[in-house]
Amino acid sequence: MTQHLVQYQGFWLSPACAFKGAPLLHQHFHARPSDIFLATFQKSGTTWLRALMFATMNRALHDVSSDQYPLLTTGPHDCFPFLDAYIHQTDSISHLNSRPILSHDASPELFSTHMPYALLPKSVTASSSGCRFVYVCRNPKDVLVSKWIFMNKMRPKQLAPLSLQEAYDLFCQGVSHYGPFWDHVLGYWKASLEFRDKIFFLKYEDLKKDPFVHLKRFAEFLGQPFSLEEERKGVVQEIIKLCSFENLSHLEVNKTKVQWFSSQLVVKNSFFRKGQVGDWKNYFTDEMARRLDQITDDKFNASGLTFGPAAE
Repeated sequence: MTQHLVQYQGFWLSPACAFKGAPLLHQHFHARPSDIFLATFQKSGTTWLRALMFATMNRALHDVSSDQYPLLTTGPHDCFPFLDAYIHQTDSISHLNSRPILSHDASPELFSTHMPYALLPKSVTASSSGCRFVYVCRNPKDVLVSKWIFMNKMRPKQLAPLSLQEAYDLFCQGVSHYGPFWDHVLGYWKASLEFRDKIFFLKYEDLKKDPFVHLKRFAEFLGQPFSLEEERKGVVQEIIKLCSFENLSHLEVNKTKVQWFSSQLVVKNSFFRKGQVGDWKNYFTDEMARRLDQITDDKFNASGLTFGPAAE
C-alpha cells in the first residue's frame, strides 16, 4: 500500500499510520476494565467480526429484525473505532484522555486493532487490566491473496502494482503490514493460553463452518450470553443472517461508502471481496502452497496451533 514499511520492535508497520500510532497508543490510551478489543491481522475477517461483535453487544439497544438497524445504513467500520488510525485524531486523543479509567461500571467500549500484541500498551495487556480481546486468525494462504488484491487497490497510482509473486516472496520473508504474519498470530495465541479469561482466540474457518456455535461462545466470553428465550426466538440466527457476507456486501452503504480512517488512510468500498475459505487455490501454484505451508508448520511448531482441514 505504501512504497516502504518501517520495522519497529520486530514488526513491519506503515510509516504514516501504524508506526506513528504505536507510540501514541502508549502515551494516550489507558484501558478501562470494560474495554473490548477485536484484534486481527489484516484481511482475516475483520469486517465480518466487527458486525457480529456490534450486533451481539448492542442487541438490547437495537432490534436486529428492524429495518432501521444501524448496520443497514452504517458500515461495520463506522460502528466502533479502528484504534490504529483513531489515535491520530486530536479530538479522539482528548476523548481517550478524559475517560474515567477506574470505572468498572462503565458500558463496554469497543475498539478494533491490527496491532501486534507485543506493541499494545501495558494498560491493555496486563492481566490485571480486566479488558478483553477477541482475536481472529485465518489461513495465511487466503490472507496473502486477499491482502495482495486489497493492497493493490489501495496502492498510489504513481507506484507500480505488486505482482502476486512479489507479494508472495515478501510475505514469506515476513515483510507485510503488521507482519510477520506468524509472529502476529503467535503473540495472541500464546497470550490466549496464558490468559484464557482475557483473550478469545478464534479461527476464521471455524466461524465460517459453524457460526451459530462460535457466536454463542464469544457472546458468553464477552459477558453477553444469549438467553434460552433469545435462542428460542431465533436471535442468534438473525444476527448471523444480518451480518453475513451476502447481506452486508449487497447493502448500498457498503458498496458506495468512502471510509476515512485518517488523512493518509482512505478506503473506497474495498472491504468486501469473496469471504471464501480456500480461494487461494485460484491463485497459487502447488509449489507456492507447499512452501507457505512448510513455513507455517515450522513457525507454529510446538505451539499447539495448527490449521486443519477446515482451512484448506
